[in-house]
Amino acid sequence: MSEEQHPAGEIIVHLDVMLARRKIRSKDLAERIGVSEQALSMIKTGKIKGVRFSTLIALCDVLDCQPGELFEFRRVEPKD
Repeated sequence: MSEEQHPAGEIIVHLDVMLARRKIRSKDLAERIGVSEQALSMIKTGKIKGVRFSTLIALCDVLDCQPGELFEFRRVEPKD
């Protein structure tokens, strides 16, 4: 996939916000969804290329939220 085929953009992760709203520690969430704390940290910081649907389902189940509350697409205009 080239940039010409797809508009440039970024995914903003709001997992920290949801953790604060639900008063859940990262360590506890990682344990409940079955991932390592390091893997959860990578998701929180957006340093991943993808998220498995099974992980996303577990996140939404434990945090009682929708995927759109965790992730946001933001278009980035190309610099000329």
